Amino acid sequence: MKFSYKFSNLLGTVYRKGNLSFTPDGNTVISPVGNRITLFDLKNNKSETLPIESHFNITAITISPDGNLLIAVNEDGEAMLISLISRTVLHSYHFHRPVNSISFSPDGKKFAVTKENTILVFHAPGCTKEYNPFVLYRTFYGFYDETVCIDWTNDSRAFLVGGKDMNTRVYGAERFKNLIINSLGGHTDSIVAAFFEHDSLDVYSLSRNGQLCIWECDTDLEDLKPFITEDEAEQESSDSSSEEDLSLSDAQKKQEDEARKAMEDTEGKISYKRLKKHNYKESRGEGAPRALVTSAAFHKPTHILITGFEDGAFFLHEMPDFNLIHSLSISDHSITSIAFNKTGDWIALGCSSLGQLLVWEWQSESYVLKQQGHFNNMRSLAYSPDGQYIITGGDDGKVKVWNASSGFCFVTFTEHLAAITDVAFSQNGQVVVSSSLDGTVRAFDLNRYRNFRTFTSPRPAQFSCLTLDHSGDIVCAGGMDLFEIFVWSMQTGRLLEILAGHEGPISSLAFCSSHAILASGSWDHTVRLWDVFESKGAKEVIQLQSDALCVTYKPDGTEIGVATLDGQITFWNVHTANQMGCIEGRPHLGYTRKEMDKITAKKSSFGKAFTTLCYTADGSCVLAAGHSKNVCIFSVADQLLIKKFQITCNLSFDGTEEFLDRRKMTEFGSLALVEERQDDDDGKDISLPGVRKGDMSSRHWKPEVRVFSVSFSPTGRAWAATTTEGLLLYSLDNNLVFDPFDLEIDITPANVKKTLKQKEYATALMLAFLNLLSQSLPDKYIDKMLNFVASQLENTAHVEFYLVWCQAVLMRHTPKLKLRSENLGPVLRNLMKNLKHRYHDLSKLCDHNKYSLQYIISLSQLKRKNLSDSATETERGEDDTVLATADSSEDEQMLMWDSKSS
Repeated sequence: MKFSYKFSNLLGTVYRKGNLSFTPDGNTVISPVGNRITLFDLKNNKSETLPIESHFNITAITISPDGNLLIAVNEDGEAMLISLISRTVLHSYHFHRPVNSISFSPDGKKFAVTKENTILVFHAPGCTKEYNPFVLYRTFYGFYDETVCIDWTNDSRAFLVGGKDMNTRVYGAERFKNLIINSLGGHTDSIVAAFFEHDSLDVYSLSRNGQLCIWECDTDLEDLKPFITEDEAEQESSDSSSEEDLSLSDAQKKQEDEARKAMEDTEGKISYKRLKKHNYKESRGEGAPRALVTSAAFHKPTHILITGFEDGAFFLHEMPDFNLIHSLSISDHSITSIAFNKTGDWIALGCSSLGQLLVWEWQSESYVLKQQGHFNNMRSLAYSPDGQYIITGGDDGKVKVWNASSGFCFVTFTEHLAAITDVAFSQNGQVVVSSSLDGTVRAFDLNRYRNFRTFTSPRPAQFSCLTLDHSGDIVCAGGMDLFEIFVWSMQTGRLLEILAGHEGPISSLAFCSSHAILASGSWDHTVRLWDVFESKGAKEVIQLQSDALCVTYKPDGTEIGVATLDGQITFWNVHTANQMGCIEGRPHLGYTRKEMDKITAKKSSFGKAFTTLCYTADGSCVLAAGHSKNVCIFSVADQLLIKKFQITCNLSFDGTEEFLDRRKMTEFGSLALVEERQDDDDGKDISLPGVRKGDMSSRHWKPEVRVFSVSFSPTGRAWAATTTEGLLLYSLDNNLVFDPFDLEIDITPANVKKTLKQKEYATALMLAFLNLLSQSLPDKYIDKMLNFVASQLENTAHVEFYLVWCQAVLMRHTPKLKLRSENLGPVLRNLMKNLKHRYHDLSKLCDHNKYSLQYIISLSQLKRKNLSDSATETERGEDDTVLATADSSEDEQMLMWDSKSS
C-alpha cells in the first residue's frame, strides 16, 4: 500500500480573516483561510486550497494584475510571494510589524504596504534586475496613527492612504512639481476606506462612523508635472540660452532668471475642495440602530460604492450623487471584507465571526456562491460508500454534506439543538444518521433533504456515539449519562432493545461488516461484544488497562482496534477475545506546550492519547490521531510507525510549539499568564483542570490544535481529518505510469490512421488492438490500469476513450477481479466514484439540452423529408421526359421502317 499522501484540499472552512480578492478575469475568489489560501472557482464550481502554509493566520493579500503572483502577509508581518502557476512560495520577506493593507499598482510595476504609520512602496517582483524580489523603492511618512487602506490611480502615478488619525493623504508614486502630500480631513472617526475616482484625482473617503466625504481636485490626472532635477534644469537652460540672442547682457539674463524662478514658486500646487459630506444614517433610516462601518469597496468604471456594516447590512450607492441602488442584510454579524470582480457584477462578502463567504450578483439579486463552515469545531465525519460525499457534524448542532471533488457544501441540516457527537452513512448512501447531546438521533434523506426519522430514548439521555449495521436497518447509539446502548429499527423508528452492562459512559460503537456483532467501548475499562439479534446480554467482555476512547473494526471483521486513555492502541481477535498486539502511541503524539501550561511539554504528554482510529481499506494499517497536531499511520502486523503527518504549523493556535518563546518568559513565568486590566486586579484567571475548550469570555483566547476524527475514503486514495482548522483532505499522487505502453491522451483513431500512413505498423497495432491488449494484460497490470483509468476519468475531457478502455478491461478480466475483490475494493470504488461523477455532470447537461436536441433532430428530419420529396418530384419529371422521348423515338423508327419497306 502506498503512503505518499499529500495535502489535497481544505473543506469546512471558507473564510477566517483578512481581505478578499478576485482574480483579474473575475471568475475566482481568493479567500484567506487561517494560515492557508483557498481559491473558489465560480465558473467551474470548484474550490482549491493551495498547498502552502504560513506560520500565522493570513491577514492581507493582493494579486498582481496579470494574475500570476500573489503576496500574502500574516499576523506577524511575514510576507510570502506565491506563484499561482506552480502553486509554490517563491520568496519570503519579514516586515517585523503587522501589516494592515497591501496593494499592487494597476500597471503591476509596484506595490504598496501600510505598516504602522508609514507606507512602504516596493518594486514589483521581476521589475528590477536584482535577485531579491522585494526591493524597496521609497518610504512615505506623515501619519500620526496606523495606516489602514490604500488605493491607486488608474495610471499608477499616485496613491492615497487612509489612517486611524481621521485623515486621508495623497502621495505621488513619482516626484511631481505640483503634487506634494495633501492631507484631507473633515472626519470625526478613523478612516475605513478611501478611493480615487476613475481616471481622476477626485477622492472619496469613508470613516468608521458612516461619514462619506467627496473631494474634488482642481487638477486633472494628466496635468501632473514630473519633477526636474538640477542637472536636467541646467541642461534645459543651456539649450534655451543657446537659442536666445547672444547680445543680451548679464543683467537682463539675471532678471529673466529671477522672473522665471518667481513664476515657478508661485505656480499653483494641486489642492482639494470638499464638495459634499454624506451620512449613512439617511440610508439606514431614522429608526434603524446605529452601526459602524467595517468594510467598503468601490468599482471605478461603474462608479458603484458598496459599504458593509457591523450588523450584517450592506448598501450599494451610485457615486458621486450618492443614489441608493440596493440594500440587503445577510446576517447579524459584521461584514469583514468586501471585493468587486472585474466587471462589477459580482460582490464577494466575508464574515469573519461566522466563517461565511458569499458572492452576490447585485443586478439579478441572487447568490452565485453561499458557503459557511461550522461555527464551532467539527467533531465527526463519515465518507459515503462511493467516496464522493463527506458528512461532518459540529458543536454548532449542524450536519453538513460536502462534495469531496468540488469542495462545496450543498446541504445543511439544522434540526439538532445541541452539539453533534457522531455521524454515519447508510450502506446505500441515501441516508445520513447523526447523534447529538440534545437526546435525539436523527436520520436525514439525501434525496429529499429532510429529517424523516427521529429516535429518542425512554429516559432523556445524551448520546455520545453512533453506528449502523451493514444493511442499514439497525441504528445503535450509546449514552453518556445512562451508560446504556439503545437499538432502533430504521424502518419503523421503534426502540427494539436496550443493552445494559457498562458501568461508565459509552465512548464508541462499531458494527462488524461480516456478521452482526456490535462492539462497544466504555470508560469502565471494558470493550463488550454484543449479538444484537440473538441475545440481550454481552457475548464477550474484554478487560482493558484504561478507559476505552475509540473502537473500530477491521474491514474483514476478524479484529478490532481499541484506543485507550493511557496512549496505547491494542488489537483483539473478535472470535477468541485474545490480544493480537499493542502499540505504544504516546511517543508518536509529539511534545507540545500551551501558553498557559506551567509544566514542560514532556510532562504534559502523559495526559495525551489517541481518540480516533480508522483501518485502511485492506486492513494492514491503522490511522490514529487525537490530542496532538500529528496523524500517524501504524502497521498492524509489525506494530510500528510507518508515517506521521503534521496537520498544521500555525502558531496562531495553541499547542503547536514544543518550547515557549524565551522572549515571553520571565523569572515569574510566561507573560501569557498576565493580562493587563484597567481595574486593580492583577494576574489572570487560570482555567480549571480538565477544561479543554478554554474560557470563551477571555479577551486573549487561542484554540488548541486537535484532531477530532479521521476516516479513510472507501476508494483508498484519500483520507480526511476533522481538525481545529477544518476538514483536511489528504490524497495520493495521481500521476501513474502505464507500463506496457505509453498510454497518452493523443491516442485517437485519427492518430492510428496517421501512423498507418507513416508506415509505423507496430505503433498502429499497439494503438488499435485495444481488446487484444486488454486481454493479454498480466494480473499485476490490471490493478494499475484500472487505477490509471479511474484517476484520469476525474479531470480528463476524453471521457469516451477511457470508458472504452474501462469496458474492455472489465469485460475480459471479471472472473479474476472477483477472486481478488478484497484487494481491489478501493480501486473499484474509486472507479465507481469517478464514473458516477462523470455521469452526474453529463446527465445534467443532457437533461438541460434534451429539448433543444429534439428540436434540432426534428428540424433536420423535416428538412431531409422536404429534400427527399423534392428529389422524388424531380425524378418523376425526368422519368416522364425520358418516357416521352422514348415514345417519340419509337414512332420515328416505325415511320422510317415503313418508308424503307415501301
